[in-house]
Amino acid sequence: MIRRTPERLVGQECGRGPGRLVGDMPADPLSTDKPRPTRIPLAVYVLGLSVFALGTSEFMLSGILQPLARDLHVSIPKAGLLVSAFAVGMVVGAPALAAATLKLPRRTTLISLLAAFMLGQVAGAMASTYEVLFVSRVVSALACAGFWAVGAAVAVSLVPQNARARAMAIMVGGLSVANIAGVPAGSFLGQQAGWRSAFWAVAVLAAIGLIGVVALVPHTEVPTGADAPNLRRELRIYRDKQVWLALVTIALNAGAVFALFSYLAPLLTDVAGLPESQVPTVLGLFGVGGLVGTAIGGRVADAHLFGTMYGGIAASTVVLTLLAFLAEYRVAAIALALMLGVTAFTTAPALNARMFNVASAAPTLAGATTTASFNIGNTVGPWLGGLAISAHWGYQAVAWVGAAMAALGVLTTVIASRVHQRSRIVASSAHTPRPADPAPAHDAQRTEV
Repeated sequence: MIRRTPERLVGQECGRGPGRLVGDMPADPLSTDKPRPTRIPLAVYVLGLSVFALGTSEFMLSGILQPLARDLHVSIPKAGLLVSAFAVGMVVGAPALAAATLKLPRRTTLISLLAAFMLGQVAGAMASTYEVLFVSRVVSALACAGFWAVGAAVAVSLVPQNARARAMAIMVGGLSVANIAGVPAGSFLGQQAGWRSAFWAVAVLAAIGLIGVVALVPHTEVPTGADAPNLRRELRIYRDKQVWLALVTIALNAGAVFALFSYLAPLLTDVAGLPESQVPTVLGLFGVGGLVGTAIGGRVADAHLFGTMYGGIAASTVVLTLLAFLAEYRVAAIALALMLGVTAFTTAPALNARMFNVASAAPTLAGATTTASFNIGNTVGPWLGGLAISAHWGYQAVAWVGAAMAALGVLTTVIASRVHQRSRIVASSAHTPRPADPAPAHDAQRTEV
């Protein structure tokens, strides 16, 4: 007797009309139908816009530090602690808020965090003392960290797995655009209309993002019963060495970039001999390179995840090494700064998508620890670069620091790739059906009867 394949409707499951009946009917070899590329929902772009506001607030302070310090009657080093406070808030806030809001609807969490961030900007703009501004920066950092963690989880949940890197590219693109336009604009606004105006501008951007989140991010019910969020269960992802390899690679990539970027301005002026007035243009070129790299990585990483990671981090290693040798040549320094933006940000969507793939059982915690890991690299890289400068090795030394961290990133990627291949082989072996033992002769005769 011929056993029929159970009939099912293809297309209807995905909400694409009535679908077509398949089962016994073979596929048409002459069909010219091609799978349509996945469309990214508008909600993901709204999340990217919100990240643009968050990124502008995080990085703009360096451009308005001097007028801020004068107005609040504090020293430049003390004003610089506002930057450190934001970074520490990001590292601590991401996992803490992800755990605290695990059982809340994600849309509600996003709205609450973005509203808190907006209020933090308003409080900063109205601050009359350094202490009030410090507290407002900590509140903003906590909200920023939580929003990025939950927002990244929402972004990847709105698209299929083969479009995760594109969704993360839009999120990371918000940071790239913040570096290109938001930070220079905030600095210019702060210089022309007072440092408080920059905080007001970011508050307005956050309000626009808040309206978009309310309007476009879909509401989802929190699972109940066996599928209900469980912190202890989600923490089990950290038993997987692939998760730790992904986090270490993210930190190394961020550290490599910011070890150089934090000191790019003095390297350009003191080593390459670039006029100080042209430094913002080069910083803008770095941001343009970052935007280009994010676009490339988002398109390529979904199909070639490890290839994008290998290529991007290895290319950053080469660019940083060349910069260490050629920093005194103005044209070379400018070109390599642009190239570093491309290579460094090409890997960002792949690194984020990789983390969500290996920690798919705990997407919110994955987004949180990704944020924390990025900010650890963002802190350690400049710190190591500062140690090299303090040792009187020159500004070129920060390029060597970055190259060393990027080379370690290549190594962790190689290890991660091998661990991934071994895990696939083990999983494939576990799902391969074992051949059935041959039935005894008397059983076979009984079956025929």
